[in-house]
Amino acid sequence: MLYVLIAIFVIGYLGIVLEHNINIDKSASALLTGALCWVIVTIILQDPEFVNEELYHHLSEIASILFFLMGAMTIVELVDTYDGFDIITDRITTNSQTKLLWIICILTFFLSAILDNLTTTIVMVTLIKKIVSDNKVRLMFVGMIVVAANAGGAWSPMGDVTTTMLWIGGQVSALNIMKQLILPSIVCLLVPLILVTPQMRGTFKMKMFAHSEEGELTKTKRDKMIIFFTGLGGLASVPIFKTLTHLPPFMGMLFALGILWVVTEFVLRKKPSAFRSKYSVYRALEKVDMPSVLFFLGILLAVSALQTVGVLTSAADWLNATFESQTIVVTLIGLLSAIVDNVPLVAASMGMYSLEQFPMDDSFWELLAYCAGTGGSALIIGSAAGVAAMGIEKIEFFWYVKKISWLAIIGYFAGIGVFLLTVGSSAH
Repeated sequence: MLYVLIAIFVIGYLGIVLEHNINIDKSASALLTGALCWVIVTIILQDPEFVNEELYHHLSEIASILFFLMGAMTIVELVDTYDGFDIITDRITTNSQTKLLWIICILTFFLSAILDNLTTTIVMVTLIKKIVSDNKVRLMFVGMIVVAANAGGAWSPMGDVTTTMLWIGGQVSALNIMKQLILPSIVCLLVPLILVTPQMRGTFKMKMFAHSEEGELTKTKRDKMIIFFTGLGGLASVPIFKTLTHLPPFMGMLFALGILWVVTEFVLRKKPSAFRSKYSVYRALEKVDMPSVLFFLGILLAVSALQTVGVLTSAADWLNATFESQTIVVTLIGLLSAIVDNVPLVAASMGMYSLEQFPMDDSFWELLAYCAGTGGSALIIGSAAGVAAMGIEKIEFFWYVKKISWLAIIGYFAGIGVFLLTVGSSAH
């Protein structure tokens, strides 16, 4: 039955990877895989009490990740509902391709560390779609946005879901991961950016932004500023909240959402009912990407099932026996995340290697956070940011391979080199 469990997991994985070929949403495949895996676990172990105990144990860890994501997504959606991101985008006025590329990539890098790489990619790709009319030029911008968003997300506990998972799981601490990965992540972006700059010479004609009605724009300008700064301040304060209270990060995120919700109620209290309906927190909640939340739930349940019966421990033993260097193992995990989703890969790694073997802030976990966060840039389907960009701009898989993949891979290895130089040989 152990082989049946592994087969179900692999088939479920294929269902996720081939989502568009089989026309079945990956969230459905993940949920089905997660549920079936636990059914097989009950058959293998023949101990319902133990299985339920293990399931609830894993579910508490999974729920902390899901509550964190749902809180963050709601805050971002509310800021977007008020067009808060226009505060950033309206200040970009250059018509030089080179200057715009550097501005967009650097802005994407730091914004993805504060928000997350998926949200930032959606915001920046939408912006570029509004500004740049030439299709070939725009696609190069979008490809580099994916690289910048993944590099920016890797070094922040807020920026990439895999780094968030390691932070919540106690494998890394917020300040240390930022300190150790900021330089490798910058190099991961700068090397591709320098290499691609010669291709981006010349100028382009700026498109005009399509604004809403002047009356509504004037009426919501103050509201937009309040919601934007309260939302971003709330997101940025989550690591501080955890440090001060020692409560799990999802509590800080829910606290930030509660503050923003109260502020929104004050903003709307004297508005017409139609306006309140359009700009309330309820509208933002309707727009939260629940299929993604359910996808994480399903795939994390499936991985926890493998962990419960010892499959991941056996996989770790095989990796350790095959490759003497942990650096090579983690580097391969990062490249593998370009083919399959990095969330289950990191979840599997957390199950394979214990905190007794690698304690908090060990260079193994730091390198894993970097590799899982940036390795997905090697292919357009290798990260949530890439998939989002692919959906918005209809990027072809092989166009990305030809134009962007080699840049992303060079940046990936350059960042690993910098990490090994700065941290030393403790990752081996």
